[in-house]
Amino acid sequence: MTRDGLVEMLGEQTTACRPAREALVAGGTLVAWDGLVPADRLAHIYRRRLRLTQRRGQPTLALAATVDILFHAAEEPLRLGRIDAADTSWTFMLFLNATATAVLACTGVARSEPSAEPATVAK
Repeated sequence: MTRDGLVEMLGEQTTACRPAREALVAGGTLVAWDGLVPADRLAHIYRRRLRLTQRRGQPTLALAATVDILFHAAEEPLRLGRIDAADTSWTFMLFLNATATAVLACTGVARSEPSAEPATVAK
């Protein structure tokens, strides 16, 4: 999978695909892992992440839709990829078919900014 190939594959699978494509074109970093993971296992993991981000109030793009897509894909083996925006504001997770020739789903999570002030220790 090449950067240009991924740009072409990122269509309208979820509402996070366009921002992910834009982040990639703007110089974001791309990593794709070799291993395969069953979609239903990823669905459980990302459902927990959905609850956690909701509890924290952390902005996401298409996370709920991605969880639904992963549950419907059942035991289909998927490959994972990630795009980090060049300005580090967003991270996008990509769920690709086993041969990395098609994007099944994409979700984005806003990266939290480090606090400008040092953390205080409660006594």
